[in-house]
Amino acid sequence: MGVRPIIGLLVAAVLPLSGCAATVAPAQSALSVPDAKVAPAVVSTAPVRTIKITSIKTTNTTKGVLTVVGQITPAPAPRTRVSLQRWSSKLRKWEEIGHGVTSGSSITIPPTLPGSVKTYRLAINSQAPYAGAVSPMISFSHYVFRGLFKKPLLAAGGKGHPQFTVIPPSEGPRRAEAELLADRRGYVWGDIDTTGCRGVRTWLGNITDGTVRVSLLNGAKVVGSVDMKQETETWLTRDVRGINRLRFQVADLKSGYGPIVAVDALALCTN
Repeated sequence: MGVRPIIGLLVAAVLPLSGCAATVAPAQSALSVPDAKVAPAVVSTAPVRTIKITSIKTTNTTKGVLTVVGQITPAPAPRTRVSLQRWSSKLRKWEEIGHGVTSGSSITIPPTLPGSVKTYRLAINSQAPYAGAVSPMISFSHYVFRGLFKKPLLAAGGKGHPQFTVIPPSEGPRRAEAELLADRRGYVWGDIDTTGCRGVRTWLGNITDGTVRVSLLNGAKVVGSVDMKQETETWLTRDVRGINRLRFQVADLKSGYGPIVAVDALALCTN
């Protein structure tokens, strides 16, 4: 008799605890939701391909060949097309000026272009699983030989009926040929716009009956000079960097009827 009340009390005590345990489960489920929110999410990223210009240089100053070499990582499929683009300040957009196909992870593109100072980049289209990519921009001065008289003479003059005659485009499309002459004891000169140029290379033919002097001048300073005897030919080549107005002059030293010199002149320029 004395034991039963104790058992009853134990049962009564256990039953409320079982009821409490049944109400805890939902609370624990609710607490599990914030834990899920703070767990790091799985982020899926597409593979990245990079492309860059590793070399850009003028490889033929006569023809105007500009050779651009690039590196692509990781290497694309063999013979993937890559575009060489140049920024057009006039059109305000990138223009393709050449293209090539890959060999491994490298690309070489050698377009032929006139002299210029421009900004370039390489571009490769998307190729699974990689998106398209462009290289960082590179500015480059492309120096190419062109006719010295491509731009009109800034001025001309001299003494003794001077004549500085540039051969017209119909007869001399290179704009490199001219004929200079004056009377006996006279001279003739012409000022040339050499902005953007770094050198001149001139063939000279003296077709008069005496000795003449051919000179290149920067203002009053002589940049280069050569004396030519009767019916001879020679070359006059000089660095003209920093000279925006170059004077080309022929003077009579000793002749019977005055200087007559045929000229075939090229300038190494970016324009």
